[in-house]
Amino acid sequence: MDIIQHSIAVGKYLVSPLIKDLDDGRFKASVSIRSGRGSGTHDRVLRFTPSFGSHAAALRFAIDQGLSWVRERTGALQLIPSAQTIIQR
Repeated sequence: MDIIQHSIAVGKYLVSPLIKDLDDGRFKASVSIRSGRGSGTHDRVLRFTPSFGSHAAALRFAIDQGLSWVRERTGALQLIPSAQTIIQR
């Protein structure tokens, strides 16, 4: 799994894509969205149905889905970068 390398802090949220290698060589994507601190921490995990032919494709999908979730709740459409922008850094 690929967790820490691509975690993204967006305001009060930490978006962490989770990529799993499948036995058939494909990849599954999910994303953890954490908010709060200490005993008030809340972690939401979104698991996705499609599988991907590459780790990079799964990573982009997970990041985009996590950032989309944050955008919907914060209304910060222009302030949150896309997965492509983040991965290229």
